[in-house]
Amino acid sequence: MTSSPPEPPRSPSAEPSRSTTSVLERELVEQPQLSEPGDHERFAHYVRKEKIMSSALSGEPVTALCGKVWVPGRDPQKFPVCPACREIYEGLREPADGGPGDGK
Repeated sequence: MTSSPPEPPRSPSAEPSRSTTSVLERELVEQPQLSEPGDHERFAHYVRKEKIMSSALSGEPVTALCGKVWVPGRDPQKFPVCPACREIYEGLREPADGGPGDGK
């Protein structure tokens, strides 16, 4: 039984093109960065009622009084209230959500 000699390696340019590569372009959507990642998961935050309703319908993130940005989706009754949101709500600090404050 005789064996045939191995074929020499082919250069890439010698092989026929088998596929076409194309580039898919898509818009980069930047998500708001939380100042402390995961903090919104430890606390229930104060958010203006109209913002909660809008977020529930659109899925857009909301901004809490303390400035945290996230998409609500859990029961806030199961978590302690954010200390910064509580201070702002009680009038000790200016809100970080861009809403009106009483400036105490």
